[in-house]
Amino acid sequence: MLNKRTFDKIDAPVSEIGLGTWQLGTKWGEPFNGAEAEKILQTAYESGITMIDTADIYNDGESEKAIGKFMKQTNTDFFVSTKCGRGLDPHTAEMYTPEAIESFADASLKRLQTERLDMLLLHCPPSSVYQKDAIFTKLDKMQQAGKLRSYGVSVEKVSEALAAGEYPISAVEIIFNMFRLKPGEELLPKLQAKKIGVIARVPLASGLLTGKYTKQTTFGKDDHRSYNRNGEAFDKGETFSGVDYDLGLQAVAELKALFQTDNLIPYALKWILMHDAITTVIPGASKSQQVVSNVTAAAIPDLTPAQMAGVQKIYDQYIRAQVHQNW
Repeated sequence: MLNKRTFDKIDAPVSEIGLGTWQLGTKWGEPFNGAEAEKILQTAYESGITMIDTADIYNDGESEKAIGKFMKQTNTDFFVSTKCGRGLDPHTAEMYTPEAIESFADASLKRLQTERLDMLLLHCPPSSVYQKDAIFTKLDKMQQAGKLRSYGVSVEKVSEALAAGEYPISAVEIIFNMFRLKPGEELLPKLQAKKIGVIARVPLASGLLTGKYTKQTTFGKDDHRSYNRNGEAFDKGETFSGVDYDLGLQAVAELKALFQTDNLIPYALKWILMHDAITTVIPGASKSQQVVSNVTAAAIPDLTPAQMAGVQKIYDQYIRAQVHQNW
């Protein structure tokens, strides 16, 4: 079974390796496959995963529906974190109102077939939203009313997480991986001191840190790894963690040499878990075999000081100048 770590403010233990469901039951840009989604969730359950991360917009609500249906049919007690706000059109700070947040939460409650959300996160809103007291007051009231067990934020930038940490949130979800080291410098210690949990998202840098990709790898036209490399559709940092693809391949080659393997998945995930401020890491899966691959990280030994230093050196040499100041 997977080790557990705890969201301290609500005393909620979860598996240190969870499941992200942006591409649950589908590859990016392809139709949703309910049968495959069910297989993924079943495999997650059998593998000891108890932490599921989703959002109301993933597969137009189908990810939430699939999770709710699976839990209802199997009486499975996943801890489900869901996100809201990205469905606002336009996606501006002005559109983030207390009424909108509650309506999103109500819709997620229905899709997840539950009376209380384990965790509701604001879904990467514009930076100024983290200064809107009314939004966090509404979240607090919804928690007191029993609609939410806890709430927090999913962010793009360290500065946004620091601002949100001034409110009584239970968790921050942020990109943290071998290509995005900045959160480890100031943010993680501050959140840990405040007993705010940390969900590490995009842990494999959109697959770049799996070690599977080459210069010849192609992605579908509706895959964000094709159309959002320069932030054409949404924040560039969501795609390959903001790293130029060819430069990333050079860094990956160095990581393969460091760990003496072509399969970087367990090492990329274990590197994140070496930081004790992390509550859980949420790699995604478009097929059930990927869930099995992800959980192997729990079985490998802790990384050595030399390996940790090696990751830092590769980041400093290849990645830092391109991403560190941006997020």
